[in-house]
Amino acid sequence: MRLYDLDYKGCMSCMACKLKDKASNICRFKDNLTPILDDIAQADGLVLGSPIYFGTITGQMRAFLERLAFPWLSYNDYSLTAPKRMPVVLIETMNGTPDRNNSTGFGSMEWCITSALGEPQHIIAYNTCQVAQYDSYELGGFSEEAKHAWRDAHWAEDLQKAGNAGRQMAELITNNKH
Repeated sequence: MRLYDLDYKGCMSCMACKLKDKASNICRFKDNLTPILDDIAQADGLVLGSPIYFGTITGQMRAFLERLAFPWLSYNDYSLTAPKRMPVVLIETMNGTPDRNNSTGFGSMEWCITSALGEPQHIIAYNTCQVAQYDSYELGGFSEEAKHAWRDAHWAEDLQKAGNAGRQMAELITNNKH
C-alpha cells in the first residue's frame, strides 16, 4: 500500500483515543487511513518503508506514524501500548552511501515503534536510482553510470537482506502462534 495514494492527515490531537471509559489504542479519526490502522491492529507483522528526504522519512510516513502511535501513548503513565506486539521491519531508501549520508531514518518514531511493538529490523538501500534516464532531469550532481554501478554491485545483497527479514518475520510469527 502506498501512503501517497491515500487521502489522510497526521494526528490532530483530537483526543478521541483518550476519552475516559472509551480510550482506544487505535486512532478514532475517520478517513482513508482508518481501515489501514484497523488492519495493522490485527496484523501479525509490519513492514514500513520510506525514502529518505532531507535526512528523514517522508512527511506522509511521519503523518501516518503519528496516527499509528499517538493512540498508544498513555498520558497517565507515559507508557506506549499497541494493540499487540509484532515483528517490524523498517526500510529506508536514499541517495546517500554508508559513509556519506545525513539520515536519521525513522527518528523519534522508531523509539515509539520499539517501545510498543518490539525491536525492528532495519534494511537500508543506499545510493538508489531516482529516475530511469538522468539526462532528462536537472540531476547533474549525480552520475547515472555510478548509480547503475552501485545498484549492480549491491542489488543482490539488498534483495538478500529483504528476503532474510521476511523469513525472520515469518519465523517469529509462526513461533508466537504456538
